[in-house]
Amino acid sequence: MKLRSNSLHFEIVKGTTKHSGYIRNSYREDGKVKHQTISKISGVSLEQLKNMKAAFDGNAIKLDDIKITGGREYGASSLLFDLAKKIGLDKVIYSRNEPWVRDVLAMIIGRIVYQGSKLSLSKCGDYSALWEICGVGNVDVNRNCYDSLDELLARQNSIQKKLAKKHLDDGSVILYDITSSYLEGEYEDSALADFGYNRDKKRGKKQIVIALVCTKDGCPIAVEVFRGNTTDCTTVQDKIIEIKDKFGISKFTFVGDRGMLTQKNLNAVNGENYDGIDTITALTHSAIKALCEHKNVQISMFDKDTITEVILPEEPSVRYALKLNPVRRKDEFNGRIALIEKTEVELAKIAIPKRKTDDTTLASRAAKIFSKYKTGKYFNWAIIDTKIVFSRNENVISEEEIYDGFYVIRSDVSADNMTISEVVEAYKSLINVEQAFRNMKTVQLEMRPIFHKTDERIRAHIFLCTLSYYLLWHMNKALKPLCDSKYTTSHVLETMKSQQILKLNVAGVASEIIAEPSDIQRRIRHLVIGGV
Repeated sequence: MKLRSNSLHFEIVKGTTKHSGYIRNSYREDGKVKHQTISKISGVSLEQLKNMKAAFDGNAIKLDDIKITGGREYGASSLLFDLAKKIGLDKVIYSRNEPWVRDVLAMIIGRIVYQGSKLSLSKCGDYSALWEICGVGNVDVNRNCYDSLDELLARQNSIQKKLAKKHLDDGSVILYDITSSYLEGEYEDSALADFGYNRDKKRGKKQIVIALVCTKDGCPIAVEVFRGNTTDCTTVQDKIIEIKDKFGISKFTFVGDRGMLTQKNLNAVNGENYDGIDTITALTHSAIKALCEHKNVQISMFDKDTITEVILPEEPSVRYALKLNPVRRKDEFNGRIALIEKTEVELAKIAIPKRKTDDTTLASRAAKIFSKYKTGKYFNWAIIDTKIVFSRNENVISEEEIYDGFYVIRSDVSADNMTISEVVEAYKSLINVEQAFRNMKTVQLEMRPIFHKTDERIRAHIFLCTLSYYLLWHMNKALKPLCDSKYTTSHVLETMKSQQILKLNVAGVASEIIAEPSDIQRRIRHLVIGGV
């Protein structure tokens, strides 16, 4: 805080029930005497306040007599706490202001501001006012973190129903996607930990599968944790029923990626149990090739500038959106050539064995290489005289090139409800779920690695991270005017963290003050809390 003059004075002000002392700085501005309050002192007797005033009277205090010793983070934690209150997150968690609710709010905010373990968060009092801001004192990791996590998990269904009621209506577009997250340590008795398709590229580590339901603009509504070997498509039918029955959304458009809404799932959604549910997804590469063989579809329909809508006679309720992406076309071509070249390098290493071997062993080695790069169909190869002879299958390669950059969106949403361009945009909005996963896993919330050792705590941890992203999503939405210019979310948080609670000592009288916010800190608070 910048002082307006070099001298301070002490005032005693009588309140309704007690007296308070104020350390103030007097100065002149435009010919008028004004006062600047430096600190308020309360909680001491009137006699003590008089003694303090006596020390000030007749003895000017110089700047050298003012000591600021240490400080604790205040700005970011306070901002997010006020935002949580503004959007009613505390009431969504539980209607009453119970101690465990305050603990959970502190952990939600702490996940955004500090990441790290629950143990480290419980010990942040030396450098942060987080727990005090949330109304928690004397923090114990078992009581305030783990016990409160258990309370949170017990109310997950209730909380998710409230979020669905708040953000979803009949006719909503609902996004659904799945990711995985690896675990640290041993999980012999876990019903969740298992080996599976590892999206984290962490070989040799067990994982869990996480399914997320979001609104069209990426606001998280519900999360579920599955066993680590669960495949995407096996979760879809139950999830649609959950949205319909548990959340009470009778009509909605379900958007999932090409590996999720398989033909089996699409057929199931057409059944009577799924009445009122529309779907949007994309075709796989093989399905696009099959579609292009239909007499009603020509290669020339794929254009980079326009979306071509196709309805097949045998599927009158299904609409296909055909489009060509030139950037994707180039990437797919270059990617294929790169894999073919890597395969050729590896094959050349084993083509002529350095030691005596047999044809079966040599064929097995070649098969492993083709499996690794998924390039077997691009090669003609044989084993002749215990040597591998190979060449590119140019016909297959040329045939694959035809379809580079093609993508097809499939939907059974009627034209009365969505234009074909809106269907495509709805599918593209899946990127908002991918963004949620990136933020939760690495970018801002550091959900990984997961050290919790029980399935219930793992579920609670994932749910807590989802609520943290819910709060972060609201902050990012409010900060869009600022972040669209030059500020990132991380920059905003670091800027706010620099506002601290400071320890002030004036001639032996100690107190704490909150540092005055800077102009950019004021603007951030105005955007987030002021409702701009």
